[in-house]
Amino acid sequence: MAFARVANRTIEYEWFGDARRAGSIVLLHEGLGSVALWRDFPRRLAATTGRRVLAYSRQGYGRSDPLSGPRTVDFMHVEALEVLPRLLDRLGVVAPVLLGHSDGASIALVHAGAGIRPVRGVVVLAPHVFVEDVSLESIRRAKHAFETTDLRARLARYHDDPDSAFRGWNDIWLDPAFAVWNIEKFLPEIACPVLAVQGTDDEYGTMEQIDRIGRQCRDARLLKLERCGHSPHRDRPDTVLEAVREFVGGLDREVEPVRRGFVCGDPPDDHDGL
Repeated sequence: MAFARVANRTIEYEWFGDARRAGSIVLLHEGLGSVALWRDFPRRLAATTGRRVLAYSRQGYGRSDPLSGPRTVDFMHVEALEVLPRLLDRLGVVAPVLLGHSDGASIALVHAGAGIRPVRGVVVLAPHVFVEDVSLESIRRAKHAFETTDLRARLARYHDDPDSAFRGWNDIWLDPAFAVWNIEKFLPEIACPVLAVQGTDDEYGTMEQIDRIGRQCRDARLLKLERCGHSPHRDRPDTVLEAVREFVGGLDREVEPVRRGFVCGDPPDDHDGL
């Protein structure tokens, strides 16, 4: 791993794949994620797509600096519009493919929709574009688990400050002011192709999340995976990797914009939990 000083914070990051490869994929993790919690996905992604892959831990996660105070409702906007551009400039990343999971997927959509720098393509896994009751109920259950089970100890394996990581995510999502959070205004402004992936058993959101992406983005492809929860890259890694490989390969070819979706019913791959 390596560290960069960005926007007055120390950020952990790691490159995967051959540095001589053209084109980069930038990974944006979920609300409790980090570089380490991507596990073997970045290496497999680099090998599958033939592109170099960058993963980093946002402030409050992994080995990056802990939070200096509570998050605000616009924390994903701040990450997308202020921190991410500076990190990409610091590391010399130009026109990447953004691949985000959950909160990281929302950050990818905001960044691409803002149009502040070139983005070649966007892949979102279990994204949030608006707040749903099912999301809040699962987040409440996570809070109970953090307070009553070994969840804190498990998070401590991946985060220098597990309390900062958990509270920074859980507290703001459960703040009453967050109930009206919505990023749909960015969707029609995304100029690049988008691949949106969601599991039919996602405990943090309904299929309406990616259906709205399909209706509002100019060039969107939807992949709905049966027997898959909130982490498609863990529940169905082979299917996700193949879909990303096909999507990224298509970015280098002239294609007509397309809106289409399908349900994939192959059984999930085995994976370890958190």
